[in-house]
Amino acid sequence: MIVIEDVLAPAELETIRDVLDRVPFTGGERTAGMAAAKVKQNEQARGDDPEVIALGQRVRRSLEMHPVTRSLVRPVRWSSLMFSRYGSGQQYGLHADNATMYDPTGWPLRTDISFTVFLSDPGTYEGGALHIRTLDDDREFRPAAGSVVIYPTGLLHRVTPVTAGIRLACVGWVQSRIRRPDQREILHDLEQMRAAAGDEEALNLDKTIGNLLRMWGED
Repeated sequence: MIVIEDVLAPAELETIRDVLDRVPFTGGERTAGMAAAKVKQNEQARGDDPEVIALGQRVRRSLEMHPVTRSLVRPVRWSSLMFSRYGSGQQYGLHADNATMYDPTGWPLRTDISFTVFLSDPGTYEGGALHIRTLDDDREFRPAAGSVVIYPTGLLHRVTPVTAGIRLACVGWVQSRIRRPDQREILHDLEQMRAAAGDEEALNLDKTIGNLLRMWGED
């Protein structure tokens, strides 16, 4: 799990929130699996609305351009992005995401990585933390607006009840070129080393990273 700050600039956030103020929303349970729909209490911007589609493309571009996303996530395919809204009393109970989602063309993809982009300043709402359960600990996230929380798909997680204000977020899923999280971490660590290396060391790291990508990479 990792938090990346300032993925969206303040001006981008303002534009996204302005659009979400005027586009139609519908019950969030419509996009949940059978089990998750029973515990999902929120609203989602309609995915067929042209302005919502454009917002999803905008957020995706910002994520794709970030160096941590490129070196740690290594996306090869993206799901359609969804914009959610939680008002007072709404929440999303404990659940696991589906193993497959769909890209914007309707083609299925394997969900390796989940992400939540926080669109509301944490001072404007209460509750609404992203709560993720791991084998040895539970963690909660309420980062600054414009931040993204990235975590392995398959972990049980929930959104705690919002007790005041409005919580806006964008969620999505990625199929990585590297299926295994430990291999993604190794490549990320090598990229960090390459950034600080001298010329000869950087060349050797380039060779190693390239060989590992050919060994581990999938289309």
